[in-house]
Amino acid sequence: MLTLPHRPARITIATALSIAIAALIAAVLWAILAAATDAGGHSRVDIPHLLRMTAIQAGLTTILSLLVGMALAWALNRLRFVGRDLMVGLFAAAIVTPGMVVAFGLLSIWGRNGWINQFSQSLFGVSFDSPAYGLSGILLAHVILDGAFAARILLARLDAIPANRLKVGQSLALSAGRRFRLIDWPAMAGSLPGLGAIIFLLAFTSFPIVLLLGGGPANQTLEVAIFSAVRLDFDLAGAVRLALTQIGVCALVILLASAFSPVPAALGRSLPPTWRDGPGARALQWLVLIIATLGFALPLLSVLYDGIVGGFGRVLAQPAFWRATITSVGIGTASALLTLMLALALALGRSAAGHPLARTGLGIPAFAYLAVPAVVLSLGFFLLVRNFGVSTSLAAPFVVVGANSLLALPFAMATLGPPLDAIVRTRGKLIRSLGIGGWTQFARIEYPLLGRDIGLMLALSFCFSLGDLGVIALFGTQDFQTLPLMMYRALGSYRNNDAAAIAAILLIGTIAAFIFLPRLIERLAHAGRRQA
Repeated sequence: MLTLPHRPARITIATALSIAIAALIAAVLWAILAAATDAGGHSRVDIPHLLRMTAIQAGLTTILSLLVGMALAWALNRLRFVGRDLMVGLFAAAIVTPGMVVAFGLLSIWGRNGWINQFSQSLFGVSFDSPAYGLSGILLAHVILDGAFAARILLARLDAIPANRLKVGQSLALSAGRRFRLIDWPAMAGSLPGLGAIIFLLAFTSFPIVLLLGGGPANQTLEVAIFSAVRLDFDLAGAVRLALTQIGVCALVILLASAFSPVPAALGRSLPPTWRDGPGARALQWLVLIIATLGFALPLLSVLYDGIVGGFGRVLAQPAFWRATITSVGIGTASALLTLMLALALALGRSAAGHPLARTGLGIPAFAYLAVPAVVLSLGFFLLVRNFGVSTSLAAPFVVVGANSLLALPFAMATLGPPLDAIVRTRGKLIRSLGIGGWTQFARIEYPLLGRDIGLMLALSFCFSLGDLGVIALFGTQDFQTLPLMMYRALGSYRNNDAAAIAAILLIGTIAAFIFLPRLIERLAHAGRRQA
């Protein structure tokens, strides 16, 4: 039987936070339900059409992303080349790459005035309709991001295949096809349902990609319709009905996904390949890798090129840009630190609780926000602020920081929870026998071992907040705007050069934070351990 260190203070703090988070969920839902009850008149929203369109694009995104992810993971698992670690890291960064940046990159390449059309016009005098708008553009943008994310998760599963199983396969001289069927597929299959549920939720609640690439009402989704109903039409009755529909579908998907194996948020270093296939399979692997790399990297490279060549200097000279940058960095930093405090307190209390029901109760409120998309959460806060008679401009900074923290909390818990549980399992008896106190346990044992995980969690939270458009969309004003909102407004005013420069800055900032923050925090943690 596992002997846990006695930590009543951790459990008490985690319990209080869980109750507070659950109360906030209840308040948001109450505000939405109350608005639905009080709203009079008929709404113009077509919920069946919006639900059908949202489900179709999310379902197609899930299928295509899993297929792309499996093919790319298979290729990366086999190939050995210079820069492989960098490429694996690039695909891992897909989870924090802002969707609106990828959407803008697709427009830069495939748009009516994009690279492909300009090239075709100059050489052949022929132009064609842009595939970047409508359902095709939405699917392409989602698959670029979610396919790369799926590939990184599935690559970890292939890397975890036991060496003795590979040796047996090599001794039997398995072909590439037979190895995939007998070894690779069983390793990946267990992760596909849970991973598919995550990708479906990400696509179902997608906001900036559909907003930029939807191309009109025919391809509008629930998330965009909620924003339009509140911000453009002020149709609160319609927005509330849409929000309730979206919460119901997301909750159902989460309940179904809870029956499957969880998908880890933290991933270690990818192992070097140990299996070499025949020439035909290797040629196919290189083809998959080249196509996937071009598909993922070209939109990002186009964003950087257009941003640097286009309006970089002009945007940097605008006072509004620096105000938006300071606001974005400040909100991102505050959201990341708040997420860290909440996630650490909850995860520490959960790891100290011995009873399974207590552990479940401490985790449910944090993960419940998976069922509440960004625009829906923002709508709930908007209604709460309105009900209490508080000025939205006054409440906006606090609401945006709090909402971004709550939306990042499930990912933070998924990052910090497993390693903390592992520490308790492997060192719990020793800690208890030595009589080490709670703070000493954290400072001397847990923090040094959690350095990279804390850094990854901070990077995820900061990047999610930095690239978020869903929350700020309802609370932004001319005096209070972030870089994503400024970029969206620049596109709406046909200032594409300004939008390109802001997109490039967002891309550089998110990838730099995702790469360097985990390493910095890990080094600080190890330095503290050596000094101790």
